[in-house]
Amino acid sequence: MKQTTQTPPKGKLVEKRYLLPFILITSLFALWGFANDITNPMVAAFQTVMEISASKASMVQFAFYGGYATMAIPAALFIRRYSYKSGILLGLALYAVGAFLFIPAAAFQNFWYFCISLYILTFGLAFLETTANPFILSLGSKETSTRRLNLAQAFNPMGSLCGMAVASLIVLPSLLSDRRDAAGNTFFATLPEAQKAGIRLHDLAVIRDPYVAIGLVVLCMFIIIALTRMPGTAGQARAANTRQTLSRLWNNAPYREGVVAQVFYVAAQIMTWTFIIQYADNLGIDKATAQNYNIVAMALFLSSRFISTFLMKYVNSRLLLALFGCGAALCTAGAILIVGRAGLISLVGISFFMSLMFPTIYGIALENVSAEDSTLGAAFLVMAIVGGALMPPLQGAVIDLGTVFGHPAVNVSYALPLLCFLIITAYGLRQMKRAR
Repeated sequence: MKQTTQTPPKGKLVEKRYLLPFILITSLFALWGFANDITNPMVAAFQTVMEISASKASMVQFAFYGGYATMAIPAALFIRRYSYKSGILLGLALYAVGAFLFIPAAAFQNFWYFCISLYILTFGLAFLETTANPFILSLGSKETSTRRLNLAQAFNPMGSLCGMAVASLIVLPSLLSDRRDAAGNTFFATLPEAQKAGIRLHDLAVIRDPYVAIGLVVLCMFIIIALTRMPGTAGQARAANTRQTLSRLWNNAPYREGVVAQVFYVAAQIMTWTFIIQYADNLGIDKATAQNYNIVAMALFLSSRFISTFLMKYVNSRLLLALFGCGAALCTAGAILIVGRAGLISLVGISFFMSLMFPTIYGIALENVSAEDSTLGAAFLVMAIVGGALMPPLQGAVIDLGTVFGHPAVNVSYALPLLCFLIITAYGLRQMKRAR
């Protein structure tokens, strides 16, 4: 048995000389976590405000995660030519531009303008993730790199919780279009068009404001990082031949399969969180209250991220990935089969098991990737976030059916995340077998 792959690493997690860069770069994980999880409930908000179907509203996610797919490889090539710091600064600039584009989008009251704004915003997130993940891996010994990334990624759900809290406490309760009667039914669709127009103007302004606020925060981070000296690391191999890098990556089976596993993980995560509100709505729960279940899910996700990082000191990361994959699959099965609050609780429980998946798949996939190939290798793993663009519209189309063989379609739609978790479990098991 190879001790380097099977024995949990014992090295120092973050060296003192890298502490300030580690803290600054880790703060970026919270920034894109905020964007991710204030956007998820906007699918349900746009569905009501713009009076569109669930499948069309889920184009918000297609635009959001499609931006990652479009810009991940250009981001990697940019970083290889210039530097990690340049990539971070360009990412922050694009993030801010996309956020500020919500101002004209709300003024024109056009759903597709919002999608374009999110698409540009995620150009920036693609730069940040393509840069930050391998940068964190490189700030210290290779033996502790997966644990270090799990620690940094633990701050991502902190930003996510902030995004969810803003959505739950500020945005969703302020939506006039989601006001309900005593029976729990919305009446926006029955109002005269002139009255709807006024409500729509108000609600789109409510949706706009948090994005403008985070744009200002991003500009402040841009200034701080621009004035901070960042260390050069082995991960910045500017002279590497791209064709040779692609060949080595393709022939690296753990990496190649890791990209596929990452596609399915991100798809599962986005589907699980995006449609919690629709799942609760089917039980007669209003959007603001339903978003509280999303917050509980994220709290579980956050706590489990720290728990799993601790466990990796004693348990092999591949085994943990497989075990957590099984746990997520079981909770998803409960969400499918149980109609009622118990099914909703089971759906929330999935988040506990999803916590370690993204950084662990990322770390395992890049474990045997050379320093000169790491930037482009990271880009394909970020590009795998396209899974969050492709599958939510399919889940939305299933939800629009209403019922499937007498079972609520929103429950049945979670068969898609179930498939994803089974694939992730298989990846963990295959990597355990390879490492022996």
